Amino acid sequence: MKAIRCNKYGLPSTLILEDIDALKPNEKEVLVEVKACGINFTDTLIIQGLYQFKPELPFTPGSDLAGIVKAVGNGVTHLKVGDEVFGFVAYGAMAEEVLVPSKACFLKPPQMDFPTAASFMMAYGTSFHALKDRAKLQKGETLLVLGASGGVGLAAVELGKLMGAQVIAAASSDDKLKLCAAYGADHLINYTTDDLKASIKDLTNKKGVDVIYDPVGGNFSEAAFRAMAWNGRHLVIGFAAGQIPKLPLNLPLLKGASIVGVFWGGFAMGQPKENMQNTMTLMQWHAEEKLKPHIDKIYELQEAPRALEAMMNRKVKGKLVIKIN
Repeated sequence: MKAIRCNKYGLPSTLILEDIDALKPNEKEVLVEVKACGINFTDTLIIQGLYQFKPELPFTPGSDLAGIVKAVGNGVTHLKVGDEVFGFVAYGAMAEEVLVPSKACFLKPPQMDFPTAASFMMAYGTSFHALKDRAKLQKGETLLVLGASGGVGLAAVELGKLMGAQVIAAASSDDKLKLCAAYGADHLINYTTDDLKASIKDLTNKKGVDVIYDPVGGNFSEAAFRAMAWNGRHLVIGFAAGQIPKLPLNLPLLKGASIVGVFWGGFAMGQPKENMQNTMTLMQWHAEEKLKPHIDKIYELQEAPRALEAMMNRKVKGKLVIKIN
């Protein structure tokens, strides 16, 4: 089978398309013929050796996937050969086939096409777990979403509105903010031209925000935290800005605020029943047309390095997808 291979840690240009041995499922694994693979910012970190785990070289990147079951291992009872599915892996999905843990592989709703299904799990799973389980976001609270036009950010905007929050979307351009407004954001902040802390204070009548959804990091984290309301929760999603911030610990003390880590992959694998409940809720909302991933562009498998470069250069709104024939 063909797969995008990372033979040495580096930039997307170092990735190559190779023929590798076909796969066979072990116990409680599902072999999926991949039809689409969604790209996430974490993919750009994994290939550089900058993520919290480093796969042994060589490896195939890619985590979000959708496709058709080709074979099942012993102990798999909820899926059979021919089922259309979607799911996630730590890496391995930028290929014609991938092995998926059975507890991370789900039947694809018939109303979802493969690109949509491959865009769904990590973005909406992360954001729903963050807002529901970690922040315990309440109706009427104010939610600030940093990096709001990206895959997880846009999902957080959508879910925040659906859960009854007032949503402030912050992004780096007016064009990106236009998309956030279309996805339901109540207020917009361009943090390239606006003072983030002052803008938050103005929009909340100096009260501050109850929840910060932060997949960006860098200098934006502290500026946002300084505009936090009493008993606020700062959700640490990731560090797309490339810099892990160092917050002065007197800030959470003075605001009675919490810094809350969000690692959806660990939650999904460690608490599969709870993750399944979240997934069923998200599937229901999608069926009711309350959620709709924004797919910016679709690439072919051999174009995966170009797609990852676009992600690294922050040229993406919503999701990028690799289509595999």
